[in-house]
Formats: sequence, structure tokens, C-alpha cells
Amino acid sequence: METNRRLSRVLFLVVVVCMVAIITVSGCAQSSPPPTAPTASASTPAAPTVAPPTESSAPTEQPPEPTNSPVPSTEAPADTPAAEPVAVMSPDPQSVEFEAEDGQVLSGTYYPAAEDAAPCVVLLHWAPGDQTVWALIAPWLQNRVDLAGIAAPSDAPWHDSSWFPAVPEGESYAVLTFTFRGCEGGCQEFAREGWLLDAQAAVDFAKTLPGVDPRRIATVGASIGADGAVNGCAEGCLGVFSLSPGSYLTRDYAAEVTRLASMSPAVPAKCIAAEGDQASAAACESASGDTYEMVIYPGDDHGVELIRPDADPEVLQSILDLLARVF
Repeated sequence: METNRRLSRVLFLVVVVCMVAIITVSGCAQSSPPPTAPTASASTPAAPTVAPPTESSAPTEQPPEPTNSPVPSTEAPADTPAAEPVAVMSPDPQSVEFEAEDGQVLSGTYYPAAEDAAPCVVLLHWAPGDQTVWALIAPWLQNRVDLAGIAAPSDAPWHDSSWFPAVPEGESYAVLTFTFRGCEGGCQEFAREGWLLDAQAAVDFAKTLPGVDPRRIATVGASIGADGAVNGCAEGCLGVFSLSPGSYLTRDYAAEVTRLASMSPAVPAKCIAAEGDQASAAACESASGDTYEMVIYPGDDHGVELIRPDADPEVLQSILDLLARVF
């Protein structure tokens, strides 16, 4: 009896344990979620999606082979600033004033050239006159106006433009004329030292004129101006033409020609005189050098009197030849 009772208890315990185990396993199975596909994270990059090729997809075109031909740019070109127009000055003569080294105020006339940065010719007059000696010759060199419309101060050959040789087409020189101190209407007395300063000041002033290239200056003078043309020629002066010099401005003409020849580059000088004008002929003949020329004419004409249509060689043409050579 007791044995049966113990056996029943054992069987009961076995049944209870089995039931608890079954319940525990079932609960674990229900509480565990079903496995899912892993999701992409920041540390694990997602695999790229590749679309399968279709029959409508065109094959990829291969890039062309490189060539040496430049490929035109599709960018809009940058704006290029337009060149500033060159200021063209009026051909009308302009009254000017400048000072010599000692403070003497001098009056002159400026004839602008047709183009900017032009060579300039300084004309220096003789003692019997003033700057009006060049009233027709200055605009003739300027080559911008009708000479027939200019009133001639006299009937002298140098005031008659009808026979003047033609300045080459396209050539136009800036020109400066001035009157030596004490010479309005003709020099009243010989102021040699002052005229030397005047000539030097005129050449220096010419370099500052608007439209003038200061590196291209030439001088042409008669009588006292013939010496002034040589005496005033310095840096920037490229050529000198003297009609009847005579060492009138305290300096020896031949020594001044030698000075010009020693400049770098050497400055060509040309001297003309009449054989009957003994002082001037002697001055021309006293100078020499590889860059020096002279012509001695028959007769006794002096200074601008050598400018005449029957002179051989013709003086104005000789001036043009020198300017063409030095400019």
C-alpha cells in the first residue's frame, strides 16, 4: 500500500516536470522573432543596383582619338578694351611762350603735325628779321594746310610757296618758330650771349610740346639762327641744317660741329653759304667730319636769301633730304 502511494507521487512529479519543460520550450519558440534580411548600415555599404541590359539600350560610344587641332572654346571671349583714339590736334598755328635760362620770356608759334609723337623741326631766324621769316616754310613742313591761303608777309622768294618742292605724301613735321630776344621786326642789337640761351631754350621747349616726340628733334637756322641751330642741338636732336653760320653766338662753329659728331649717335650737320659771304663760307669750310656736309654757292647771298628757286642744289629740297635721313 505504502509502495503504491510512493510510486504514484513519483509518476506525478515526472508528469509535472515534463509539462513544465514543454511549456518552457513553446514559450521560447514564440518569443524569438523570425530571422530577417540584414539591413545596410553606415559601416556596411549597400551593394549597387545594376540594371540588366535591355535590347533598346544603345552601345556606349567610344571617345574620339586625340588630335592636334585646337578645340574651339564655348566660353564667351573676355571684353577687349578698345584702343584709345589718338588725339589729332588742329593744324592751326598756336602762339606759345617759354623762358630762357636767365628768365627771358620768348614768344613762338607751334605748328602741330598730322600725327601724334611726331618729329619736330625748330626754325631759327636771321638777324634782319624775326620768326615771320618762316611764315610759309613752317606750314610747308607741317604739310597739313593749303599754303595758297596763307598771307605772305613779303614778296621774297622764301614767302612764295608756289615754287616750294612737295613734301612727300604722308609726311608731316611738327614745327616750332620763335623770335630771339630784342628781334621783333628785326634785331635791334647783337645780344650774342642771350641768343645762345634763347636757341638752347627753344630746343628744350620743343621737346615738351604736345604731339612731339622729344627723341626726334632737328634744327634749321639762318645767320645767327644757323649758329643757334648748332649751339642748341643736344640730347634728342638728330640733325642740323645751317644757312650762313659765322660763329655769331660766342661759340666756334667748327668746334660745335665736332661736338655733334661726338654724340651718340653722331648728329649729321649740313652747312651752306655763298662764296661772296666770306665769314659764312669760312665757317662752313672750317668744319669737317664723317657726318658733315657743306655746299658753297656762287654769289654773295646770306641766310634765307639762299632760299630761292634757281639755287642748285635747291635749298628747301636739301632740307627735306636731311630730315628724311635723320628721321
